[in-house]
Amino acid sequence: MPPAHTGAPVTSGASTLSSPLPPAPGTSADTTDGPLSPGRPGYRRMSLALFAAGLATFALLYSTQALLPAISGGFGVTAGQASWTVSAATGALALFVLPLSALSERFGRTRMMTWSMVLAVGVGLLVPFAPNLEWLVVLRAVQGAAIAGIPASAMAYLAEEVRPKALVGAIGLFVAGNSIGGMSGRIVTGWAAQLWGWRVGLLSVGLMALACAVAFLVLLPRARFFRPASLNPRAVGRTVTGHLRDPLLLRLYGIGALFMTVFGAVYTVIGFRLVDAPFSLGQGVVGSVFLVYLVGTVSSAAAGKLVARTGRRGALYLAVTTTALGLLLSLADSLAAILVGLVLITAGFFAGHAVASAAVSRTARTGRAQASALYQSAYYLGSSAGGTLGALAYHASGWAATVGIALLAVVGVASITLYGSHAARVERRIQLSAATAR
Repeated sequence: MPPAHTGAPVTSGASTLSSPLPPAPGTSADTTDGPLSPGRPGYRRMSLALFAAGLATFALLYSTQALLPAISGGFGVTAGQASWTVSAATGALALFVLPLSALSERFGRTRMMTWSMVLAVGVGLLVPFAPNLEWLVVLRAVQGAAIAGIPASAMAYLAEEVRPKALVGAIGLFVAGNSIGGMSGRIVTGWAAQLWGWRVGLLSVGLMALACAVAFLVLLPRARFFRPASLNPRAVGRTVTGHLRDPLLLRLYGIGALFMTVFGAVYTVIGFRLVDAPFSLGQGVVGSVFLVYLVGTVSSAAAGKLVARTGRRGALYLAVTTTALGLLLSLADSLAAILVGLVLITAGFFAGHAVASAAVSRTARTGRAQASALYQSAYYLGSSAGGTLGALAYHASGWAATVGIALLAVVGVASITLYGSHAARVERRIQLSAATAR
């Protein structure tokens, strides 16, 4: 919230962005020399496979979000308590994404994604039968931990297998799968819950994810540029420490976390607002509101072109402005204004996420899996914080309080981006001075 390598040898538990290695003996014959790019054999299969993975990831991860009012009523709990069915999953993902990304350096991106997908779908088929809220939260936490093996491994897989110039577009397609999964999962659960109850809604998402998992397993091309590394905790620790000392990566992690705080707050709470007066919409109609995720599909897939025209920071400024306008529009007691606001929030969020996550993959020269994992960890911690804080704010003071929290996060993104622009100008002046001195 998503999901062909430029890769190179792995050293000390980390891969680099140097020239690609030749294909390993025994790799499939449907590939050509060099990383994948649009038009090359295997690129379409790779895109479809990771689109399916992204779809299943978001559909499962946020499967309870559109059903929170129904779950709250079914178990007789508050909005804040029900929101833990979302926050437990995203929080567990944030905690497990880094260790699982380290395992992917040893056992492979495709193997990690495969086992994560199988376990997440298996738990997803058990979630509908949780006897109480406590068990539902526990199962959702396990599911989030399983899903953790997918996003960072997918980003590292793309960074190793896709040409650098095509990387933003390829990651945009993975994120687009996230948006389609988030949309379709909520629509399916909403209407199924209205007709047959929230448990059937959750079961329907589990079955949809099962179909996506089958497509992923059938379509994903074999990795050609991955080279396994030994599991060296000290080396991994050095890699992680190095990433956390990189000012640009830290800014990107902060941007991802704050953007997701906005998204988590808005989409965790919007269902409660729409089922309450003055709207009083049914669960199925509320689920259909998530059709606005289609806007996210378009904006994330177009992120590469946006960066080419405006630069990374220009694209982030545009995403921030769009998101802020959407939040302000959503304050109106008009269903039309709320829908337009959600469209703008969704477009801004997915564009910003695609730009930031692609920048992480391009910035990290070593340990791309760990770099992506740290981004995903920050991103989903932001989701957990946004969902919980947004629900508590709504329960205490209504929608305006939720929007207030989201706007603070947007101001944070703008501040980080402005600081990055200033730091880039200072660095250019230093480089110019050094060149002049020589």
